[in-house]
Amino acid sequence: MKAVLTRVKRASVTIDEIETRSIGRGFLILLAVTHDDTEAQAVKLADKLCSLRLFEDAEGKINLGLDEVGGEIMVISQFTLYGSCRKGRRPEFLNAARPETAIPLYEKFVSLVRAKGYRVETGEFGAYMAVDSVNDGPFTLIVDTKDLEAPK
Repeated sequence: MKAVLTRVKRASVTIDEIETRSIGRGFLILLAVTHDDTEAQAVKLADKLCSLRLFEDAEGKINLGLDEVGGEIMVISQFTLYGSCRKGRRPEFLNAARPETAIPLYEKFVSLVRAKGYRVETGEFGAYMAVDSVNDGPFTLIVDTKDLEAPK
């Protein structure tokens, strides 16, 4: 699994130009699933992202987590994170998991984050989504579960 996490002042997603969901201060997480991802990786990723200390304390140090600032989370499925631009001018997405694999893991990740007590909004898998965010910093990280595994 791969995530792009951005610290935001606020974020929203409009789904199929009809429904809008939004959060205040917190994390906007773009989440992608590849073929061999597992529920165990979803657990590791949810634990890692929710435990990051990315907010400034009273002294201006990046020292506070979501819990301490009352942060919220928006999770958007983003298969294009596994796109490859190595050949030609059109990306290929062969490393992105098919929906029958990706949807359950995406939903598992969302349920894990919700179980930690955060207010979580989501996009809709496979829908056209217009994502709007006001980045705070900007502060953006790329986290891949393969980087969270213990060295062999």
